[in-house]
Amino acid sequence: MPVPGYDPEDIDDTLETLLEPDEIEEYLDDEQLESYRNGGDDLVDLLEGDEIRRILDRKDASIDAPD
Repeated sequence: MPVPGYDPEDIDDTLETLLEPDEIEEYLDDEQLESYRNGGDDLVDLLEGDEIRRILDRKDASIDAPD
């Protein structure tokens, strides 16, 4: 059973809620953005761990990204 806050789907859902579409474009290159928009990859697959932590910290999210 996944631990709440550490399940990649929970983190991805939180990132999608916190980021505006134009903010997502700032983090992803064209190839990554296309894969994300076509459902091939989630944000947790495409973003680096430090980027995820910065987003969560900046938006004061109540979820922690795993190390």
